[in-house]
Amino acid sequence: MTGLAQPLVGRGRELEELGALLDEARAGAPRLVFVTGEPGIGKTSLVRGLLDRADDRGWLTLSGGAAEFERELPFGLLVDALDEYLESLDPRGFSRLATEDLAELASVFPALRSRTPASALPTTAAERFRAHRAVRDLLERLAAQQPLLLMLDDLHWADGASLEFVASLLRHPPRAAVVVAATFNAGQADAALVAAIARAVAQGGPVHRLALGPLTPADAATLLDAVGAAERQRLYEASGGNPFYLLQLARMTTEGGDSATRPGDAGVPEAIAAAIVGELDALSPSPRRLAEAAAVAGDPFELDLAVAAADMADRDAIGALDELIGHDLVRTGEVPRRFRFRHPLVRRAVYQACPPGARLVAHERCAHALAARGAPAAARAHHVEHAARHGDRGAIAVLREAGERTAPRAPVSAARWFRVALGLLPADVPSADRAELLMALAGAEAATGRFEDSRAALIEAIEVTSSDDRALHVRLIGACAGLEQLLGRHDAARARLAAALRELSSASSPEAVELTLQIAVGDFYRMDYEAMREGGARALAAARRLAEPPLTAASTVVLAVATAFLGDVPAAQAHSRAAAPLVDGLDDDELAVRLDAVANLATAELYLHRYAEAGAHAQRGLALAQATGQGEMSPVLVPVLSHVLHATGRVAESAALLDGTLEAARLSGNAQALGWNLLSRAFTAIAAGDLETALVAANEAVEVTRELDDTLVSTYAGVALASALVESGDEGPAIEVLVTSAGGEDLPLIAGGWRATYFELLTRCRLAIGDPAGAEAAAQRAGATASALGLPLARAMADRAAAAVALARGDAAAAAARALAAATAADEVGARVEAARARTLAGRALGRAGEHGRAVAELERAVRQLDACGAPRFRREAERELRRLGRHVHRRTRPGKADGAALETLTQRETEVARLVVDRRTNPEIAGELFLSVKTIETHLRSIFRKLDVSSRHEVARAVERAERAR
Repeated sequence: MTGLAQPLVGRGRELEELGALLDEARAGAPRLVFVTGEPGIGKTSLVRGLLDRADDRGWLTLSGGAAEFERELPFGLLVDALDEYLESLDPRGFSRLATEDLAELASVFPALRSRTPASALPTTAAERFRAHRAVRDLLERLAAQQPLLLMLDDLHWADGASLEFVASLLRHPPRAAVVVAATFNAGQADAALVAAIARAVAQGGPVHRLALGPLTPADAATLLDAVGAAERQRLYEASGGNPFYLLQLARMTTEGGDSATRPGDAGVPEAIAAAIVGELDALSPSPRRLAEAAAVAGDPFELDLAVAAADMADRDAIGALDELIGHDLVRTGEVPRRFRFRHPLVRRAVYQACPPGARLVAHERCAHALAARGAPAAARAHHVEHAARHGDRGAIAVLREAGERTAPRAPVSAARWFRVALGLLPADVPSADRAELLMALAGAEAATGRFEDSRAALIEAIEVTSSDDRALHVRLIGACAGLEQLLGRHDAARARLAAALRELSSASSPEAVELTLQIAVGDFYRMDYEAMREGGARALAAARRLAEPPLTAASTVVLAVATAFLGDVPAAQAHSRAAAPLVDGLDDDELAVRLDAVANLATAELYLHRYAEAGAHAQRGLALAQATGQGEMSPVLVPVLSHVLHATGRVAESAALLDGTLEAARLSGNAQALGWNLLSRAFTAIAAGDLETALVAANEAVEVTRELDDTLVSTYAGVALASALVESGDEGPAIEVLVTSAGGEDLPLIAGGWRATYFELLTRCRLAIGDPAGAEAAAQRAGATASALGLPLARAMADRAAAAVALARGDAAAAAARALAAATAADEVGARVEAARARTLAGRALGRAGEHGRAVAELERAVRQLDACGAPRFRREAERELRRLGRHVHRRTRPGKADGAALETLTQRETEVARLVVDRRTNPEIAGELFLSVKTIETHLRSIFRKLDVSSRHEVARAVERAERAR
């Protein structure tokens, strides 16, 4: 030890700024702060000063750091911060978690893996956002008991999974007394994360950024209180005011080095590395050997693993460790037998100073030691990749297992291990084995948005199998084309598939049918429904000759979708009815490899407004996609189900489904999937009356799909934006967006079954801007569309358009008749929101016709239905019409006056939540008490507000207290 002073110097202002965040978070405003600067500038010391301050105030303080040479270890940063603390907690607390939440946490934290069945672990990278949500909920539960400060050090070295979690916190900060303080080296951090932080700061959210600069000469003098003035000046100039460099150079001086000459002209970082090597040179052989082995083992490192890497006896290792601690190269950790290097830069210098051969052997020993203790493949893979020999099948197996196990939640790490395994494969390995590993790599790359790398891996796999296995070759071509279709590059995919189809010797083989079906998928996105129908017919004829039920089912539903979108409703109904028993007759294993069949069937049924069937098939498809890790390969299923939910009055469920899927789409970086889910979210938000969300989602959908070479998703993104603009009162811009997106006043790019809906929208727009002739023309087009199709909901929308026109020209009786007909037709297919909106229009018309009683009856029915559907904006529209008729709007109970009967409608869990509200408990506190997430508590409170007909927590408390006094 040098005796040099090493306090936190010159950072008083910054520490006070960070300390203020503790007060804000305790008051209910969570905070995320990112401290940046060059290496050694004092970022870690500053945040550790904040940890000390929080600890003095009674906060729970947890800290973890990323390590430079272990960047591929999945969730390594979070594990370092939280795992040991979680292991210390009472297991009974975790037993009260939902199985899914515990499984997600176990996929991150080794301490929890023994508490969840292996079968419950996640299987799909597309839904790794669930792990992020589970960890965020965990932070909220911890903070419900005690305010939490979480330090995440050295983000520039963090693994991909940890970085994705931090990015998720920027979008969804913890809703509790939580401060997350992270550090990273300026210019070295992940570019996407830095950009996300900048956006969050600019948006004025709970995110702060603090850049540290050099110390002043006066602060440096305080830090070097044992050094003379002249020497301090030389050291300050050489270090540039960097406190770590300053201390390291001073260490050289006090220990006999020549600080004026040793750094030379090579620059401060090189001088510091040389200085640390000088510290190593001063050690005796055993401590140096242990230091180099510890640098290989990790930082922090387990003593036992470092001893194994050094191949030392325990007795010798203890003495060597004492010497390392005495020289301040290594410091004790908070956990027995775990130690850290004095600074990450020290560990780097020691690791790099270790001779390459010795480093290789140390990694090999670490791998063997971890295998002997039964460590999982992911823990061994880091060392295996540094020590494996070419052709080592055991090493390849470890790397492949590590990749497969981590791909669902850490695809960045998985991709690295798959690449290393590929590099170790011997030349004589079977082409199928190489292709399977390349496909695994392609999947991991695609999950992280590296689509070009994924495509390159698939193309390489195609090349190595071209002369071996025809079935595998076609499967790989299909996978590559499927990726190109997901990217919206449908022309390229079609060309690839058509070329492969021409190479086949038989147009009636299973491979030919498969390729034909995939071409039809591209035709769907390109909106070439005639080509889709022709392809479906060819595929169906071949599938029937082959007597292959899965292929027959898939071909039949392609025809159902194509004929539906072409407006041939009788053919679409016939094909979908024929396909349903074929699809339903496939067991889960068969259907799991033919998810396109169930997805297309659900799409056709949705178009035909058979909501019950469409919802059931979409739910089955989603369950299979999740179970088999194919969520990103079936992008149509969520939009179909979300449409069914909000159309049939389950608006909140639709929003929840889409919010989760949007997280997955953002993680994948897939523009087509993101755009589709954003436009679906916009439609659901419109139904919920959340116009701000609708506009934001629709605008983003338009932006992200602008460059795609398909027209389907981009067309409906524009339609969604037009719909949001109409509900926001911007009818003029809405007309332009709708007509442009849909290809003209006749809306030719919108499929027939939905075209009547948007003619009705156009009718309302024309009326709003004072264009009755244009409105009349749009309503007539809606009627012609409905007549041609014969679909009840199309007829309902045409009747609504006609009713609006009739009401505008003063024919209230005709308007009422058409609006009531619209409500009846919408009810026929279960479109509850649209039916209720038609009743609102009917009530308005009946009121103007002087039929007061009938008007009130229809409007009250609309209010009840819209309230049950979760569509408060449309409900308020109906209530306004009631007030215009002089009718007071009665709710089930007056606000804050809930009686005992109303309280009886609460579920047991809602009653528990309501009683805790009476006790003035916050949402995070209630979540901690009941071992639920804050999001779940918020859901329960929304239900309580609705059932008690109140609008605040205070009114809930008054209602419960009043009801209990009455007992």
